[in-house]
Amino acid sequence: MSPTAAAPRRHVPWAVVVPFAISGVVHLARPQTFTGIIPTPLRRWDRSLVLVSGVAELACAAGLLVPGARRAAGLASSGLLLAVWPANVQMSVALGRRAWRRRDARSALTFGISVLRLPVQVPLVRSALRAR
Repeated sequence: MSPTAAAPRRHVPWAVVVPFAISGVVHLARPQTFTGIIPTPLRRWDRSLVLVSGVAELACAAGLLVPGARRAAGLASSGLLLAVWPANVQMSVALGRRAWRRRDARSALTFGISVLRLPVQVPLVRSALRAR
């Protein structure tokens, strides 16, 4: 390789790695935080799904940091983001119902943030896919 030729840039999607690492730890340490957002048809397995998704998030975060694993981890991360999207929708629905019942500013703000968070997953999926 000539001195002027640039080495291919390795894309580490920190916007995916950091939230996955933090969320994965919380999934395992405090699964009850997430059991309420499991979509109703899957509630039978709520705790198991929370634990499995926490392990998956940690595995994806770690894989995105390893150059040889980045391609597979990028694909897995994008798939995981798509797989948990229904839980995020369920969370917004539940928070919307709570905000409607309580009619207070804090509940309305929490609901609003949860709704604004939903489209953020699109650039996260794109970032995960760029890692490959």
